[in-house]
Amino acid sequence: MKDILVHVRDYQEHTPAAVFGVRLAATLGASVTAVYACPHPMHYVPGFDPSMSTVYMESALELVKQAVQARSSLQAWAASLGTPQFDWVVAQGVAPDALLQAATRHDLLVLDHPVNDRDSPWDLPGLILRSGVPCIVVPRGEVLPDRQIRRVAVAWNGSPEAMRAIHAAQPLLQGKEVLLLWGAAERDTGYGVEWDPPFNILQYLRRHGIEAEEHTITAKHDDVGTVLLDASTKFGADLLVMGAYGRNRFSEWWLGGATRHVLTWANIPVLFRH
Repeated sequence: MKDILVHVRDYQEHTPAAVFGVRLAATLGASVTAVYACPHPMHYVPGFDPSMSTVYMESALELVKQAVQARSSLQAWAASLGTPQFDWVVAQGVAPDALLQAATRHDLLVLDHPVNDRDSPWDLPGLILRSGVPCIVVPRGEVLPDRQIRRVAVAWNGSPEAMRAIHAAQPLLQGKEVLLLWGAAERDTGYGVEWDPPFNILQYLRRHGIEAEEHTITAKHDDVGTVLLDASTKFGADLLVMGAYGRNRFSEWWLGGATRHVLTWANIPVLFRH
């Protein structure tokens, strides 16, 4: 994880995603690209009153100007936290579209929850499922500024999504206390293939220098998300790692039950991987 992408919702405040992303980058020796998205000036033109077009355009351009001018102060703040490199990028357009483009150049995307009605709550599921990179979603509220990742809970059900999440999270698992929450797969992921010997996730982790404690969880289909969060809390986890998938392939915006519950209710950062 050498290039971390962070969505910044407010250029005047140190938002939860910005604080977490910058501190994580300092820990990993990674660079950060922080993206702030302004609506494109053309989106400000009201169709019901064309005479106001000039006023709205000027307002939009002023917002872009102010956001760009925030670069130096934000760079100084990131440097004070030990981040090797901090790039501040202002995009004119819809935030999810800007982040999807930028994600192709990064190893990790850090997001937080909407704080007002201007931002769509559907942006998070769409970015998790479409970005093509692991996403860490920071919980609602203020992130403790000195929070370190010491304990990591990992949800494991043998699915491709869970395996991709673990593969992506390796830099965050090494040297940490890891609890493997072992549960049944929500759907058949074998594709009719049998292995001899079967894949052993604990051996895989050891091969990568990661020792994990194993804990089996049992829950009804609709309760998996609740059980994962409860087990993570009891372990004292600073981060939860889990796969993410849509309810069906025709609706990429609709998350599976456990994924949706954890995204909504988690009080610790969660690394999702589709």
